[in-house]
Amino acid sequence: MFSSDSLLLIGAPTGWEWIIIVVAVLVLFGGKKIPEFMRGIGKGIREFNDAKENVKKEIETGMTEKDKDEEIRRLKQQLEEKNAAQ
Repeated sequence: MFSSDSLLLIGAPTGWEWIIIVVAVLVLFGGKKIPEFMRGIGKGIREFNDAKENVKKEIETGMTEKDKDEEIRRLKQQLEEKNAAQ
């Protein structure tokens, strides 16, 4: 049977295989369609990265708000303790 090491090597294209893939893409899509295709891929990647940054900012904002809420709660508790001591 196959070992796990040999299975990992099956899926990796080598130099000649990449050349064949590129030629096949050129034949199937033609030279004029490839720039449109690449622009679409670039736009998709850009939109993905923008969405990722927006999620990251929302998480950071949420953490900041949580820290503010904890600080307000702590200050209220200190104020109540001082009022109780008087």
